[in-house]
Amino acid sequence: MTTFIKPIWGLFVCILLLSACQSNKEWTYLKTIDLADSTPIGLTAYQGNIWIADGDHNRLVELDKEGNIKNKLEGWERPMHLDSDAQTLYIPEYGSDKIIQWNNGQKSFMSITDSLDAPAGISVYKNEKAIADFYNHRILYFNGTKWISFGKEGKAQGDLYYPTDVQITTSKIYVADAYNNRVQVFDKTGKALQVIGQTERMNAATGIYVSNKQVFVTDFENDRVLIYDLEGNLQQSINQGLNKPTDLLIIEKELYIANYKGKNLMVYQR
Repeated sequence: MTTFIKPIWGLFVCILLLSACQSNKEWTYLKTIDLADSTPIGLTAYQGNIWIADGDHNRLVELDKEGNIKNKLEGWERPMHLDSDAQTLYIPEYGSDKIIQWNNGQKSFMSITDSLDAPAGISVYKNEKAIADFYNHRILYFNGTKWISFGKEGKAQGDLYYPTDVQITTSKIYVADAYNNRVQVFDKTGKALQVIGQTERMNAATGIYVSNKQVFVTDFENDRVLIYDLEGNLQQSINQGLNKPTDLLIIEKELYIANYKGKNLMVYQR
């Protein structure tokens, strides 16, 4: 019995170690997608393609996954950090103080029972929505029933200082608290739960993406992307080829980084 159990136990330990190594595998550079004259601020995947908010040129740019430009939509008022669901593309217009809904080529305004001042980011999750309300230093959140507001200008935990991006997950709301140089995590009542990134000396946390295992944040002025586990432990820092990164997106196990000054998308894999 003993001689039978030991090999099995050893195999089990090896499988666990291999699994741990795979889960901690780092993201590595894959390719660069040149965007010509476009300066990307926000990214989202919509109806099988990648959509870019080119705020400097007041337009949206649609790419396929190989990086070929499919469409350019002009006439927006500084679009910022985008999001989408199966039917609709959501565009926060920093210049008009509106959230635009784009559905089958038709524009409509999101109905909000409050006023925005330079919305910089939006997140949509099922029937929930959250807006990073830049100059109001807050998050405006629709919980499926009503809108609530949380955050105020300040430096303490729970305060915000020019939030630029936001993401809703199953039970939490993550905020790129840009000029507090950190990520903050809230529950869905607006209670502050966690601060991420203070020890890494971020300088303008502009964009955020949360997977089921990791938190990604663009450290704009430091020309890098910082990757944390969900407990806030730093796992990796990416800086190869980055020049003022603004946003991130994962599509089919590939990490796309909006490289604002580089006028490209940097793509990583693991």
